[in-house]
Amino acid sequence: MHICKKNTTFAAGFEKMTNTHLLYRIGAWIKHQFSAWNSGGEGIHSPYLFYIVRLVIDDDNRYYCWDNIEERRNAMLRATKQIEVTDFGSRGGTYTTSVKKVAKSSLSSPRNAQIFFRIANWLGHDAERSIDIIELGTNLGITTAYLASAAKTNLITSFEGSEELIQLARRNWRKLGLRNIRVFHGNIDQTLFKHAKKPFDLAFIDANHRYEPTCRYVDHLAQFAHEKSIIIIDDIHYSPEMEQAWKTIQQRDYVTTTMDYFDFGLIFFDTHYLKKHYRLRI
Repeated sequence: MHICKKNTTFAAGFEKMTNTHLLYRIGAWIKHQFSAWNSGGEGIHSPYLFYIVRLVIDDDNRYYCWDNIEERRNAMLRATKQIEVTDFGSRGGTYTTSVKKVAKSSLSSPRNAQIFFRIANWLGHDAERSIDIIELGTNLGITTAYLASAAKTNLITSFEGSEELIQLARRNWRKLGLRNIRVFHGNIDQTLFKHAKKPFDLAFIDANHRYEPTCRYVDHLAQFAHEKSIIIIDDIHYSPEMEQAWKTIQQRDYVTTTMDYFDFGLIFFDTHYLKKHYRLRI
């Protein structure tokens, strides 16, 4: 391992932004900067949550497998192949685009994906076993690869509506030697409720960026969460609708603590934690 430098530029927080949401997200970002605490865990009462912030999320170590995953990201960013993408989410319908446009607009940033890797790595270390991870929104499989690389004995169950994206994701996983991922193709409104019916350790939601589906997905997954489970919701400030979904979920009885890192939010279920919501900076 070697130490890597974090990407903390303003532009890094807007890699997945569209023109429609430009002004809204700039305003949300400014509001977050004025209201969020610096990272480091100060003021977090739970020793476990303090550890996650200080030594997991705020960790600077770089893992060897990341370079190979980023090579696949870069290959996707260069790929001019035209594909048909089926979207059951906020955009809806089927449209033609290039692989590189999908990669540029839809993938989690390297910084965020590496944080998700560290969370998965820590959960497995803490539990002293392989863990079960659920992902809503496979896309090109880059974030999936980070989650799967935390430990190749973990099982990743991913859900994606677009067959062509699944085929590209599988190609990326083959090149990375990852065999611990299974994908369910189809509308997540149907496949999630059919195939996600057992306890999980970590869930990553980056699918339908609308209020009602986001709340419904979290409500379903919460039925199978144990006290150390974590749900990550991506793009919680993507739009007023996603921000409202985040606020609604924070008030659910099953939620104890949440952490808002602007690009994504973390949900915790342990009843030993205080009902508290943190705004934090990376």
